[in-house]
Amino acid sequence: MTEDYEHYEAVVVGAGPGGAAAAATLARNGVETVVLERGVDAGSKNVTGGLIYAEESAPYTIDGIFPGFREHATERPVTDYYIHNIAGEQVRTFDITDGHEQDTEWADAVLRRKMDSWMARQVHEITRETGGGLLTEVKVNGLLEEDGEIVGVTCEELDPIKADFVVAADGVNSELAREAGLMDWEEPEEWFQGVKAVVDMPGDTINERFGIADDEGEAHLFSGDLYDGVRGGGFLYTNQDSLCIGNVFHLDSIVEEEAEVQDLLDALLTHPVLAQWLGDDYDEREYSAKLVPDSKKAANPSPHQGRLVLVGDAGGQMQAQGPIIKGMNHAVTAGALAAEAFVEARSRGEPDSAGERYERRLHDEGVMAKLRPARYEVASALGENDTTTRLAERALDSSVGRLGVRMADRVGLLERAYSSPYLATMMPDTKTPYVTLPTIIGEELGATVEAESTVELPSLEERIGDLTYDTDVGNPHIVVEDNSFEASGAAVTACPVSAMDYGGGCYRDETVQSNGDEKRVVSLDTQPCVECGTCAIVADTQWEHPRGGKGVEFREG
Repeated sequence: MTEDYEHYEAVVVGAGPGGAAAAATLARNGVETVVLERGVDAGSKNVTGGLIYAEESAPYTIDGIFPGFREHATERPVTDYYIHNIAGEQVRTFDITDGHEQDTEWADAVLRRKMDSWMARQVHEITRETGGGLLTEVKVNGLLEEDGEIVGVTCEELDPIKADFVVAADGVNSELAREAGLMDWEEPEEWFQGVKAVVDMPGDTINERFGIADDEGEAHLFSGDLYDGVRGGGFLYTNQDSLCIGNVFHLDSIVEEEAEVQDLLDALLTHPVLAQWLGDDYDEREYSAKLVPDSKKAANPSPHQGRLVLVGDAGGQMQAQGPIIKGMNHAVTAGALAAEAFVEARSRGEPDSAGERYERRLHDEGVMAKLRPARYEVASALGENDTTTRLAERALDSSVGRLGVRMADRVGLLERAYSSPYLATMMPDTKTPYVTLPTIIGEELGATVEAESTVELPSLEERIGDLTYDTDVGNPHIVVEDNSFEASGAAVTACPVSAMDYGGGCYRDETVQSNGDEKRVVSLDTQPCVECGTCAIVADTQWEHPRGGKGVEFREG
C-alpha cells in the first residue's frame, strides 16, 4: 500500500443534512474537511417524507448552522396538522396541531433536491476555506485500513483518501456502516418503506383549496382500512407550488400482506377525501421511494468504530412515533455533535477518542432517549404479541369497545390522545393503532365524504419512465443470490418499481420449464431501480450503490 494518498483531517461521506451539518461544523472549527457526494448533485439521490423540524430541546438546528436556510431551502412552514381516520368513505378528522407543536420551534415542508443542493453550496464555500471542499459523483465504496485500523476511505472515481476522522452520512444504505459491522440488513421489522408522489399545483390554487396564506402550510395524515390491513399510513404536505402525497409502511407488513406498494399509493390518491384538494387536474411531477430505519429498533446506541462515526440514516436515527416522523433534524444534531466531538478530541491530542465522545454526546443531549424511548421498550414487550393484539382488537370491536370510542370522542379524549407525545412514543407496532382503531373510529364517528375522485393516475410504467436514470451497463448493483421465488420472491411485491402484472420493473416473476420440471423464479432488470435497498432486506440478494452519478437522479426528492 502506497503512502502517497491524499490526506485530510476529516472526510464526510454524503451531503445530506447530517453530512452537511458535520462538514460545516468541522470546517468552522478549522478542521480541513472534504465532502464526497455520490450524486450528480446533492439531493439527487435523496427522498423525504416532507418535513424538517427545529426542536426546542435540540442542541443544533439546521437554520442555526446555515443562516438563511428557511428562506432559501424550504417550501412552506407547517402551521396546521390533521389526522384522518378512514373507514370506507367515512372519515373522522382530528386536529393534532397541539401535539405537533410540542418541543417544536418550527417545522417546514421540504424537497430534498432543492434543500440539499442549497446546503451543498454553503458547505463547499465553508470547507474550501480549510483546504477541502465538496466533490460530487464520487462513490465511496469502502474503508481504507492499515494494520486493522480505519485510516480513511476508498473510492471508485478517486484514489483512496486518508483521514483522521471519517463521517459516514451516506444514508440508510450505508456501505461504510455495513463494512464496519455497524449495520445489518436482516430484519424487515426494523425498517419502513415510503413511497411518494410529488403533484404539481400552483401556489394560489393550494392557498384556495386548503384555505391558507403564502406563509402557511398544512400536514394531513391518513390511516384506517384504506390499506387492506398493511401497518402504516399516508401523508400529504403542502409545498410552495406542489403537494407531497405518499405512504409509509412497516416493511415486514408489506411483505406479510404481499402488498403492491404503488397500488396502496393509488388507493390514497383516489380516495374521496383527497378529491377536495386534487380536483380534476392531476399532474404527477415525480414518483419516488425510500427505505428508512425505525430508530426504536435500529438506532445504533454506539455508532462508531475507530475513526469512523455514523450520522443520520446510516446510524438508524429516524424517529417514527405515532403521527410524528422526525429524521432530518436528528441527522443535523448528530452530524454537529460528531464534529464537535472530533474538535474536542483533537484539541486534547486524542483524535481517536472522537467516536466515544460522540456516543456520550448523543446520550447526554437526549438524542438517544428520543430515538429509543424507554416507554416504547416497555410497551412493546407487553403489547407486541399475538395474544395481546387479539384481545385488544376483540375488545375494541365489541359493542362495549365501540361505546367507549364514542364516549372518548365526546369528552375530547381521542383528539388529546392523538396529540400526546407521551402516548405516541409508546404506540405498539401492531395493526391495532394503524388499522383497527382508526377503522372503528371512522365507522362510529365518521362522516361520509361526498366528493368523488376523478383524477387519472399514471401507470407504474409511466412513473418509472418519467424518472431520470444514468444506466450503469455492465455493473449490476443488485445480485440475486437465490433466484427461487421462495428465497427472493418477496422483492417482487415489495419493490416499489416492480410488481406483478407490470412489465419493465426491476424484478420479474417467471416460470421456467426444464426436463419436465417447472420452477418459479425471480429475474431482474436493474435499470429502473430507485436505490431504496428494499430487495436487500426482504430477499436473498446482494445490493450496493451504483457508481458515482449513476443510477436514478431525483429532480424533486
